Amino acid sequence: MQSTHELTFEWVHLSYKENAAFVETYGFSGNQSAVNLEGVLIRPSGKPSRTLLVFMHPASTLQLLPIPRAAARAGAHVLCAGSRYARNDTAAILEKVLLDLGAYIRHAKHVWGYERIVLVGWSGGGSLAMFYQAQAERPTITHTPAGDPVDIVGSGLIPADAVIFQAAHISRARLLLDIIDPSVRDELRPDDRDADLDIYGPANPHRPPYSGAYIGCYRAAQLARMRRITANVKSTLTTLRDQGTAEVERGFVTHRTLADPRFLDGALDPNDRQIGWCYLGNPETVNAGPVGLARFSTLRAWLSQWSIDDSNADGEACAARIGAPLLAIENSADDAVPTYHTQTVFKAAASRDKTYEIMPGATHYYAGQPELLDRVTALTLTWLQERDLIEA
Repeated sequence: MQSTHELTFEWVHLSYKENAAFVETYGFSGNQSAVNLEGVLIRPSGKPSRTLLVFMHPASTLQLLPIPRAAARAGAHVLCAGSRYARNDTAAILEKVLLDLGAYIRHAKHVWGYERIVLVGWSGGGSLAMFYQAQAERPTITHTPAGDPVDIVGSGLIPADAVIFQAAHISRARLLLDIIDPSVRDELRPDDRDADLDIYGPANPHRPPYSGAYIGCYRAAQLARMRRITANVKSTLTTLRDQGTAEVERGFVTHRTLADPRFLDGALDPNDRQIGWCYLGNPETVNAGPVGLARFSTLRAWLSQWSIDDSNADGEACAARIGAPLLAIENSADDAVPTYHTQTVFKAAASRDKTYEIMPGATHYYAGQPELLDRVTALTLTWLQERDLIEA
């Protein structure tokens, strides 16, 4: 696919009122009784469109990534929408991110005049897109998992006309469950580890290829650690509420959160990924580094984003509640998302019109793969054109 369009970039600022119980984001983005959002509208010069592709990640900005730019160069109008938690998910409440995404879509329809909206959920944006669409089609949520009021039911979210689930995971909680290091025995002492569960430790007798019995024990230990953290979060929240003081929230660190045996054993959920490597680099280094998934979190954010039993943003459950057309794309060399995530969401989707595609050889970021990026962009736009959702 040949990309021919020059691009124009427009900074977008949206603001809407919110009466928050306390300030949860540093700076101007979410205080002074208002939520302030920043996005970037990317358009191909000289090519109008009635359709807008909306990209949002709950905790990242996407305008510098190749995927939305490739879509715009191919002729699509693209919005890279930043949430109030952009570049810092420490306090992120996914229910509030739905309100942010809803504000962008409302602005796109009522102010910019776009007639059709397509949610493109890449990576962590995939489960967000599923969560949004499920609640826009059939809203149910009135409170966050921590019990705080959040009026999704009354917010008037506008459903998208289609959803694209691209190289995306089921949910932040399900991905963390796959990769969290179960060897940690004491959350306050991360060097106190169970040697038999430390896949990077030289004293661990279990080596790839791992036995089925070992993986079973490993996965059970991962779930147990997740639930121990959740139990402590709920206990702490209860304590803070019972105190009746002005202390209402607390932050904490979750150490060692990148220890998926798949990174070391290619026989587990096999695909074309590079073994001994992951999307963030050397997995052993990342496991103990400062940029790990869920490394820093507040109590409420843990329940909303990371608790396997409490998060509302489970892509599998949300997919079962959507009716919009769905395109699911699996990258065969994805070094971030396990293969079963895309398959699980696709199978669960209630959409009558749903399509599954595999992009052979593609990594998570399409790094150094411009021809694959062009191919997946062409696939996406052709799928939309076939449904009269975007102009040719």
